[in-house]
Amino acid sequence: MRTERNFVLVFCLTALFFLSPNAYGRSAAFKNNIYDPGTLKPRDSVLKVKVGDLAPDFALPVVSGGKISLSQYLGKKNVVLSFVPAAWTPVCSDQWPGYNIVKNIFGKHDAVLLGITVDNIPTQFAWTNQMVLGGGKLWFPVLSDFWPHGAVADRYGVLRSDGVSERALFVIDKKGSIRHIDVHDINKRPHLEDLVKELEKLEK
Repeated sequence: MRTERNFVLVFCLTALFFLSPNAYGRSAAFKNNIYDPGTLKPRDSVLKVKVGDLAPDFALPVVSGGKISLSQYLGKKNVVLSFVPAAWTPVCSDQWPGYNIVKNIFGKHDAVLLGITVDNIPTQFAWTNQMVLGGGKLWFPVLSDFWPHGAVADRYGVLRSDGVSERALFVIDKKGSIRHIDVHDINKRPHLEDLVKELEKLEK
C-alpha cells in the first residue's frame, strides 16, 4: 500500500510540476540564458562500476562552500548521486528542480541527494541561483567535478568523450554498496517514480 501511495503522490506532484508554467526557473531571464545543444548521442561512455560494487569514494567542492566526501555518509545515510551533463542546458535545468518536490520521500528513506556536474563553482553558483523561481534554492548540495576535470565521473565510467558527464543516477546504500544504476538517455529526464521505487528497495 505504501508503495502505491508513494507512486500516486509522485505522479500527481510531477504532473503539477510540469504543467505549471511557474513551477520552476522558467522566468524570461533564466530561459533566455539556457543553451540548447540539440539532440546528442544518447550514451557515450562505458561504465566502470556495477551493481553490488562498493561505490568509489571522492571528495568534491560544494557550491555552498567546503567539500563533501561520499565516505562521510557511510553507516549513516543512503546516497543518490545525480550526475548531469552541464549547467545552463535545458534538460538539466528541468531535472534538478524536480527533486525539490520529492524531498520528503528522500527523507522517508533516510537518503541524501548529491548533484554533480563537471562545471566550475562560479558557473554552478550562477546556474543554481536562477534555477528555482521566486528565489528558492535546491535542497541538496551541488558538487563540482571540474578539476581534475571530470575525475569522479570518469571513475564511475560516465565521462563522455566531449568532457561532460552522462545523465546518470547511482543509488548507494549505507554500507557504500551500489544498489542501482541508471545511465539515462542524455536527451531525456529520468522518471521520478523510478527513482522512488529504487529508494523503497533500500528498506529490503
